[in-house]
Amino acid sequence: MADTAMPPVAFTKGPSEGTLPGSAATIAAMSAPSPQAMRFATAAFATGVVLIAAEVDGVPVGMLVNSFTSVSLDPPLVSVNIARTSGTWPLLRRAGRWGISILGAQQGTDFRRLSRKATERFQGVDWFASGDGGVLLAGASATFTVGMEAEVDAGDHVVVILRVLGLHRTPDRASLVFYDSQPHRLAAAGKGGPDTGFTSKGLS
Repeated sequence: MADTAMPPVAFTKGPSEGTLPGSAATIAAMSAPSPQAMRFATAAFATGVVLIAAEVDGVPVGMLVNSFTSVSLDPPLVSVNIARTSGTWPLLRRAGRWGISILGAQQGTDFRRLSRKATERFQGVDWFASGDGGVLLAGASATFTVGMEAEVDAGDHVVVILRVLGLHRTPDRASLVFYDSQPHRLAAAGKGGPDTGFTSKGLS
């Protein structure tokens, strides 16, 4: 499937409070939080997609995750959530340093290739070594080199907190968006750029 087949996602302002569904109807429609219901509901939250990767025994090892988030600016910390069932993480964890690459909007093909089984993931993917054992993706919108800070048990996942050792962003390179369990390109409203009707001052 060509990259251009990926549907764009346009983010615009939502309806005013007066037109939102009634709270009673929303509560009535709620279901029990089964694993399937959790997956379906949280898929409404749009994220990016990152590759966390390193060289292990001279071979690139990595996995895609969409749980990447900033934890702290000072000290510089980020985190990813890894399923306990992951077969890649035990091998990847042997590396002392990792590379994290935020996939760019044009990297739909890389997304599909890196979603294959572990032995085939890096076939046809343009990657490079960070110099300290990490693996970074060429064409990414931003890249980080990281080291282990802490691991926290969290149900069927492990929250891996990582210390940022180096970073780089290409500002004019948009990121791939993961929404409703599918990759999308972000389609800005109008001629592009941020919606000036919103502010990020209230975000922590």
